[in-house]
Amino acid sequence: MLKTISCGELGPEQVGETVTLAGWVHRRRNHGALIFIDLRDRQGVAQVVFNPETAPQAHETAGLFRGEWVVQIQGRVELRPEGTENPNIPTGAIEVVATGASVLNESRTPPFYVNEESEVDELVRLQYRYVDLRRVNMRDTLILRHRVVKFIRDFLDERGFLEIETPILIKSTPEGARDYLVPSRLYPGQFYALPQSPQQLKQLLMVSGVEKYFQIARCFRDEDPRGDRQPEHTQLDLEMSFVEEDDVLALIEELYSDLVEAVMPHKRVPKPFPRMTYEESMRRFATDKPDLRFGMEMADLSDLASQTEFRVFQGAVSGGGVVKGFSAPGCASYTRRQVDELIDFAKSRGAMGLITISLNGEPGPISDLTMDQVRSAAARFLTLEQVQEIANSTGAGVGDMILIVAGPAKSTNIALSALRNEMGARLELTDPDELSLAFVVDFPLFEYNDDEERWDAMHHAFTSPKEGYHQYIESDPGRVIAHCYDLVGNGVELGSGSIRIHDRALQERVFKVLGYTADDVQERFGQLLTAFEYGAPPHGGMAPGIDRLMMVLTGRDNIRDVIAFPKTQSAVDPLFGAPGPVEQSQLDELHLAVVGVEDPASGDPASE
Repeated sequence: MLKTISCGELGPEQVGETVTLAGWVHRRRNHGALIFIDLRDRQGVAQVVFNPETAPQAHETAGLFRGEWVVQIQGRVELRPEGTENPNIPTGAIEVVATGASVLNESRTPPFYVNEESEVDELVRLQYRYVDLRRVNMRDTLILRHRVVKFIRDFLDERGFLEIETPILIKSTPEGARDYLVPSRLYPGQFYALPQSPQQLKQLLMVSGVEKYFQIARCFRDEDPRGDRQPEHTQLDLEMSFVEEDDVLALIEELYSDLVEAVMPHKRVPKPFPRMTYEESMRRFATDKPDLRFGMEMADLSDLASQTEFRVFQGAVSGGGVVKGFSAPGCASYTRRQVDELIDFAKSRGAMGLITISLNGEPGPISDLTMDQVRSAAARFLTLEQVQEIANSTGAGVGDMILIVAGPAKSTNIALSALRNEMGARLELTDPDELSLAFVVDFPLFEYNDDEERWDAMHHAFTSPKEGYHQYIESDPGRVIAHCYDLVGNGVELGSGSIRIHDRALQERVFKVLGYTADDVQERFGQLLTAFEYGAPPHGGMAPGIDRLMMVLTGRDNIRDVIAFPKTQSAVDPLFGAPGPVEQSQLDELHLAVVGVEDPASGDPASE
């Protein structure tokens, strides 16, 4: 080894020892005769002192050092002189007095500072990711991720689960997003697909008698970019036989509670995890992934709104939409500019507009409110009694502001949910040390796709309907409730799961509602349906995302900050320049031709 101990492991117990260190020059300070180096490795930072009187050769070598050079240092560990200790770092009580030094590798000037957490353009960070990962926050994130995954493996191993890898090259079986396709050289014109999830494979493992399976699975989805999405992501894939819904949820609650306590003990996780139905979650929070760390619950104002003279409200209700809103505490004093910012925010999330009602004045009962205290673009279309009823429905008091969106139910809910989270952040209602985990259960099995005029599976086609709803699968699909559940945390969907269908006849009924022909079913899912005829046990599981869990644990709002080598939001890899062209010989081997696309460099259509 080129070092006998890591920088971050040094402490008073090593005083008097001679050590060899190796790492990167974090900082260099020349104090006349003495040169001070902060040497960094993965474990931390240690101060090294070079004295020309005691080690002239080492001092001369240290004079060459620059930031991010890789160096090796020999020296003796000593306590720092009294008054020079640094309580901000674990090694702040000691220093290494150098006796020898050598350069292992020089470094060009980095594209950004490594020794401070300054703002850096993300594209530059990703282009030089190997430098970015040296920064303390990124290093700590990698270490935390390792500890999270290790804990999961140990936890499940202790409970009898087997970690089993499933294939990466499989058959294309669309599960809600586009597949990434891989052409076969041996079978021209035929393709593999990268798995969106190991869904059918883990169900086949249950038929195989494994009973308890998991893997840290890589999954691939050709989805439209979003801040919490990546073309490839990592999930804990977990499946069990002979279980019911409560068994799965109890295991997940124990896993996450114990995990957070082990890897981030300063975080608080209220237990037991609250459970609410999908219907309750949408009614109270306008989303199926609510942040439960603060209130500001929704109120459906549709009935009241339809009785007002405000045409915006009337039009939304008569058109089959809704009018919903919530109260933002203490925001009645918001300026016109602040209100306009909220209006723009709501519109950016799909709302046609935002109506605000500010209730000005000293705190007091709503019954004493007068119209002189009401500030709103809709005020002249509302009576005092209607304003008071809206305030009572939303829980607003004098000094608060009511935020209302009117329109189609889906877009209204999306906009209001985002606006609620935005107000929670603006008002600093969330505690960064609280991890509020909850289960949302009883999702609909199907949802209607208005654009394509057909039924889609709300989660996926293999989810079992709950008992008592089988009779409605064909006659009233929208009425069917599924054995389906989500784990949500701090407003983020952390994972989904369900009790699966294990009966061929029931699975074929679901496929039929989803519009699959008999030939489609046999072509895409024949292997699973055939397996069901050979003694398939009841089974269920869950697939929590590792990346999103890391986002919540670290308080990040960008999934790219918790992945070692991510793509940009536009699915580009700046480090390797992917995606990119390939040699014509490679295309020829695969019997492929590139046609009708623009060359991104020239803008001209490619010839092949």
